[in-house]
Amino acid sequence: MPSNLSIKNAPDDVVRRLKERAAAHHRSLQGELLAILEDAVREPAMLTPDDVLAEVRRMGLVTPSESVAMIRADRDGRH
Repeated sequence: MPSNLSIKNAPDDVVRRLKERAAAHHRSLQGELLAILEDAVREPAMLTPDDVLAEVRRMGLVTPSESVAMIRADRDGRH
């Protein structure tokens, strides 16, 4: 059964920004607040290696060819 929640004494500027965000997402203020709450408690999705690789490529990140040498140097310095 759904529950009713209430937020008291919300600062005016926070309410204004929430209303702006709701309008940008074509939602009511209540719909926007529910979407924010659902996102906050959603279990994080497990990423596959392919997902990670796709994100790395999308971001344009590259690994320098010296990375193996850097890792080895770091490990050798730990003793």
